[in-house]
Order: sequence, then structure tokens, then C-alpha cells
Amino acid sequence: MESCENFAGDKKVGVSLLGNIEKKFVQKYVGRVPKFLETYHLTVLTIPWCVGIIIFSYLAQWNIHRMWLTSLMIVMQYLTDAFDGAVGRLRNTGLIKWGYYMDHFLDYVFLCSILIGYSFVFKFNDEFNSLFFVLAIFGAFMVNSYLSFASTNEFKIEYLHIGPTEIRLLFIFINTMVVAFGSTHLRWSLPWVLIFSLFGLCYVVYETQKYIWKKDMEEKKKRE
Repeated sequence: MESCENFAGDKKVGVSLLGNIEKKFVQKYVGRVPKFLETYHLTVLTIPWCVGIIIFSYLAQWNIHRMWLTSLMIVMQYLTDAFDGAVGRLRNTGLIKWGYYMDHFLDYVFLCSILIGYSFVFKFNDEFNSLFFVLAIFGAFMVNSYLSFASTNEFKIEYLHIGPTEIRLLFIFINTMVVAFGSTHLRWSLPWVLIFSLFGLCYVVYETQKYIWKKDMEEKKKRE
């Protein structure tokens, strides 16, 4: 069997705002995950959670309080995503590369389900184009992580101490605001989300390319 010792996709670089708390939480409870739930089960459970997000967001058009169920789906996706890798390492499942591939592909599916859900809740017309650009920019953050990993073998998914957990909390906060104030009052915020996300992406790409450039120069000096 091919060795995975040089594959670092399961080892993340950097710590987000809640990273240390999350790590302690997972370490404390990973041993309590039921035996019938394997790492691959936890990974693919993102699919039903995403389906639930879309369904409950669609139904929220007639009862906005169903957004609480959408938030519940986000919490469930967080839990299964947080524990899948830890369970695999604890039980020595061995699905390191498969886990990397499926986990991060389904992260993109999760993001798409959130934005599809918001397209129902906010009833976008002309603003739908803005929602598409949000997907494009958020997707670009993912692409940056994967290309950076391919170049450096260092997998970084948090920037400015903001990672997937903090983004999920942002979505839950948005859902809470929608329930409290209605979707109409929040539609104005989308262009600002787009603008700040674009500036954040530009900063991340600049810092990433600068770091990779430095590593190239270090390698060049070694060869010389």
C-alpha cells in the first residue's frame, strides 16, 4: 500500500479564533462517537445536512421561523465535519487522501447549499447576480487553499484568524437576524459582504503568493 507519510492534507496550518477551543472539544468527545459511525459516514453526512438547508430555507418563504431548522442543519454539519478526521485518526481508518478529497469537495457543496437557501429567503431578482459573485469569491478562497497546498504541502484554511467554524457562526448569525428582522431589511447588506470578501480575497492571494515566492527563492539558494 502506498505510504501517506508525505501527504499533509490532514494536517492544517494556522489557528482560527475558535481553533483551540474547537480542538479541545473534539479531543474530549471523539471517544464518545458511536462505534457504528465511521469517519466516512460522518464525512458524507454533509450531503443530507445540505439537502436540509435547502429544503428548510425554501419552506422559510412561508414561515421565517423555519430558518432555525436551517441553522440546526449548519450545526449538525459542523459536528460531523469536526469529528470525521478525528475519528479516522483514533480508529486508524486509513482514509487520509479519500477524506481530504471528499471532505473539502463537500465543503464546497455545503457553501452552495447555503447560498441556494438564501436565494429563496431573500427572494433575489437583480441582486441574484451579487449572490453569484459571493459564491465565486468564497469559492476562490477554497481554490487558493488547495493551490497553496499543492505548492507548499501546507494546508491552510484560516485567514486573518477566520476559518470554517467562524464562517458557520456568521451564517447562523445571519439566519438569526433574518428571523428577528425579516429578510427585506437585510438585503442591503449583500453588496457590503461582496466588497469586504473581495478585499479579503485580494489580501489572502497577495500574502499567499508572497509566501510561495519566498519558498521558491529559498529552494533556489539551496540548489546553488
